[in-house]
Amino acid sequence: MGTAAAEPDVDVVVVGAGFSGLYALHELRSRGFTARVLEAGSDVGGTWYWNRYPGARCDVESVDYSYSFSPELDQEWDWSERYAAQPEILRYLRHVADRFDLRRDIEFGARVTSVRFDPGGTCWTVRATGRPPLVARFCVMATGCLSVPRAPDLPGLADFRGPTYHTGSWPESYVDFGGMRVGVVGTGSSAIQAIPELARRAGALTVFQRTPNFAVPARNGPLDPERLRRVKATYPQRRAANRASAGGMHREDNEQNTFDVDPRRRKAEYERRWHDGGFGLLGAFADVMADQRANDELAGFVRGKVRAAVRDEATARRLLPGGHPIGSKRLCLHTGYFETYDQDHVTLVDLAEHPLEAVTPAGVRAGGAEHELDALVLATGFDAMTGALNRIDVRGRDGTALADAWRDGPVTYLGLAVAGFPNLFLITGPGSPSVLTNMVCAIEQHVQWTARCLKHVRDGGFRGIEATEQAQRGWVAHVREVAEETLFPQADSWYVGANVPGKPRVFMPYVAGLDVYEQICEEVAATGYRGFTPV
Repeated sequence: MGTAAAEPDVDVVVVGAGFSGLYALHELRSRGFTARVLEAGSDVGGTWYWNRYPGARCDVESVDYSYSFSPELDQEWDWSERYAAQPEILRYLRHVADRFDLRRDIEFGARVTSVRFDPGGTCWTVRATGRPPLVARFCVMATGCLSVPRAPDLPGLADFRGPTYHTGSWPESYVDFGGMRVGVVGTGSSAIQAIPELARRAGALTVFQRTPNFAVPARNGPLDPERLRRVKATYPQRRAANRASAGGMHREDNEQNTFDVDPRRRKAEYERRWHDGGFGLLGAFADVMADQRANDELAGFVRGKVRAAVRDEATARRLLPGGHPIGSKRLCLHTGYFETYDQDHVTLVDLAEHPLEAVTPAGVRAGGAEHELDALVLATGFDAMTGALNRIDVRGRDGTALADAWRDGPVTYLGLAVAGFPNLFLITGPGSPSVLTNMVCAIEQHVQWTARCLKHVRDGGFRGIEATEQAQRGWVAHVREVAEETLFPQADSWYVGANVPGKPRVFMPYVAGLDVYEQICEEVAATGYRGFTPV
């Protein structure tokens, strides 16, 4: 004998209160939906709540790494730096939550553990710590692409006597490294931001490098008031241009191919963009991510800059990135990273030459040498794009677990929906541009499309909507085909899950660009949500 279907408590449950969750709540409210946000942390912020490590900041310019939905918000908020640091970004998100009265529909300290679909009631039952189950017609997963820190499997790590920190879950209170011997494992983007700051704080710093990465100067600094005034005066045009671009940001991409330009002018273009700082270097020529020779030339230019920045030739050689095309892993922005290694109290241990054997009670043993440490920092990245979703027990129409459906790699339709999981929407999920773009721009596009889709379901008198298997297969194939036309898949990057042992190697983001992607999404909506079926 069956049980009666539960009645929804709200129209929509949103999981996560970072950039995605806050905007989803605001947009859903504006369209007449009732919504509840469940957040594991004690405040808003998402990634910027948890990532408090020294030196943490955005790598998209502050004036673009911000919401565009409110012209009033654009005008009233003054960013202080070209690239905002974590505390300022968190203040901004707190301001947004307060200004738009979002907190009354957010529950903090509510870590979602399971999300199960009830086919009888065409609704989702969401279970979270510290509260009764919550039933909703729709579920929006705003869990973030980089929100699950990956702890490395280092032998002996539990035996280390000193404190151990992970950049992705840093303590809220200040960590005093004064006079301490600090070790850092990893040299990805978090480490490249943290290492110069840790060098200023620590008595001695030892960096254990697994793979050298390409990094370019951020040229960060205080934001000139006159420049900020000009940006604010033209914000509507700037926001529209960002949304209509491949990367969701102002980058001045060159439409010429590399070898259509003579060597002298190519060098001048690289130098100009290096001097300007930021991601603009990847836009120097149109074929950088498609032509190996073009990519090799740009990579060689950057290696030359590394050699020039580091006085010690042996150290500079160890810091030279190689083994993957520049840009095929997320390009790191830095402020004095390479120059940090010229300081007498900073030591680089190349694990390719001196493999890490074990963490010991007193430090790290690598290549037969013991490095005594008082504290250890793990800058080992995230289980990117799928980690946050897979650690929640998400069960679809037939009781299938999302983790099982994704056993061979994530499959989605548009990076927004998964066949077999009706009324479940992913914000910047695998199969969307997400991490290859300005994330805030990508988030706004996804949230707006999702909210319109929910309105379509409600206004059409449907109980729900679900991606079809056929549409999903077609989209997954398209994402793969587009990626294979580029140099991206050549790298063992977190874009393919290479940093997580046992994770299926699937290139997860959509590389054709936010502009192309949004056109496809709009065409899907305009044709009656092609690839979806009513429930």
